Amino acid sequence: MFDPNSRYASISDASLTRSDGTVVAYKLRRFLPQGSRMKLLVEVTVTEGDRLDNITARTLGDPEQFWRICDANNTMNPAELTDRIGRTLRVPVPDFGA
Repeated sequence: MFDPNSRYASISDASLTRSDGTVVAYKLRRFLPQGSRMKLLVEVTVTEGDRLDNITARTLGDPEQFWRICDANNTMNPAELTDRIGRTLRVPVPDFGA
């Protein structure tokens, strides 16, 4: 259902059968991890012009893994991570089994 790099790839599938017999497939809810408990790869200081996809490409090698940095910094809004110059971002060790 989702790309293997997606934050939802490891979330279990579920289905609901409606009264008319229609089956609706969906993913179970994804709970955010505690960022402070994630193993740290590196910390990065935001500088002027930084974008989260570029930081992610530099540190994790794949800009589409930006959600891992969001998780490590306890945010659901990627834009807030680079809106303040000087902010320190936690970049976690990627857990490709999760």
